[in-house]
Amino acid sequence: MVNINGTLIANGKATIAIDNRGLNYGDAVFETLRFSGGKIYFWEDHYFRLMASMRILRMEIPMDFTMEFLEEEILRTISSTGKMEASIRVKLLVWRKTGGKYTPNTNDIEYVISYEKLDTPFYILYETDYEVELFKDHYITSGLLSTLKTNNRLINILGSIFAKENDFQNCLLLNEKKQVVEALNGNLFLISGNVIKTPPLTDGCLNGILRKQLIAIFKKMHDFAFEEASISPFELQKADEIFITNTIQGIVSVTKYRKKKFGNEMAKQLLPKLNLKARMG
Repeated sequence: MVNINGTLIANGKATIAIDNRGLNYGDAVFETLRFSGGKIYFWEDHYFRLMASMRILRMEIPMDFTMEFLEEEILRTISSTGKMEASIRVKLLVWRKTGGKYTPNTNDIEYVISYEKLDTPFYILYETDYEVELFKDHYITSGLLSTLKTNNRLINILGSIFAKENDFQNCLLLNEKKQVVEALNGNLFLISGNVIKTPPLTDGCLNGILRKQLIAIFKKMHDFAFEEASISPFELQKADEIFITNTIQGIVSVTKYRKKKFGNEMAKQLLPKLNLKARMG
């Protein structure tokens, strides 16, 4: 089942109009949520990021689009599976209503909630080879719009094709200043000695929910210095550890970049802290 504007419809029967603005112009934003143990992980953070994104894109937020309303709609959609104890990936997609070309006729919105089952009930760290490379065919533009989860993901798609064709597990994206910004599907963290580093939002990285959670954890780890600072490609091979974060997978350790191999000691330390935060938050 999918939930379109509050109506549950069988997945195979759900349709959108051919002039849908998300389809035609990428005039849409989305949240990818992890549901496990009967709750949505970090729901409050997801909700406020969605509201901020909609405001930035000048979408009209309905009066009833409250945190409680959307949570109820998500849970109602999941409960239609009869598997409230399952672990599920939820996508909440919001687009501006049909009408107009580049200039919309209205700023009112529509939404859809869809889902798929996940294999694990909590975050785990896979001890497998995970090699990355820089994707240099196209660049992210630094600035506010790049930090939003919009339908405009062509760089991520082309980078994913490049990775698949060249047997890499992921690629790292650069901005127009040739700074390393993020991975294809998540935020990036580097560990060098006792310094933990991640690119700032001003460089154009996604304003990730897991990024926010880990930064809060890092600030309580007094044995380490945490920095939000630009990362040059030269720093990658000097790092002791590199990992990627996103809401669905949690923490993914990079094992190799070019000739450099990396450990995963910090990722192992962080995983139980993150799982505890997810269950308690």
